[in-house]
Amino acid sequence: MVEIKKIESDIKEKLVAINRITKVVKGGRRFGFAALVVVGNQKGSVGIGQGKSKQVPDAIKKATEVAKKSLVQIPLKDGRTLHHDVKGKNGSGKVFMRSAPAGTGIIAGGPIRSVCEVLGIQDVVAKSLGSANPHNVLKACVNGLRSQNSPKILSAIRGKKISDMVLKRESK
Repeated sequence: MVEIKKIESDIKEKLVAINRITKVVKGGRRFGFAALVVVGNQKGSVGIGQGKSKQVPDAIKKATEVAKKSLVQIPLKDGRTLHHDVKGKNGSGKVFMRSAPAGTGIIAGGPIRSVCEVLGIQDVVAKSLGSANPHNVLKACVNGLRSQNSPKILSAIRGKKISDMVLKRESK
């Protein structure tokens, strides 16, 4: 029980979007809210969640719970940037993310920036192409990040040492 509390205290959450939904009924209009939240531990874990409710705080709380359940681990280079260029796609939302040298910062817009902040990426250049819908952009970003391979994974697949693979990459 203590371990679960410790893990949850490390998690940082960021509200990406709130959408107001209107239902027209006999007596007038009923408003509902949909929240889109991204959570992460700033050490390589990220999750996205969506929640709906009649009240904004309840929608945010629901979205945060869903996001915490959907945490995925992303490999980072030196704990600050990506291993290689990444392309992600979800629906018509396309994302292009590029690793950057130290000191560059997060050069990205809206939803991608919030993912990078909670994930722990400090240096990245990203561009959102196609859809501007935050749901599609967020899912495309996470899909792209999950698709990247670290030298550790590639060396295990190929049956080689990590040092051999990294050495060849840097000499080119």
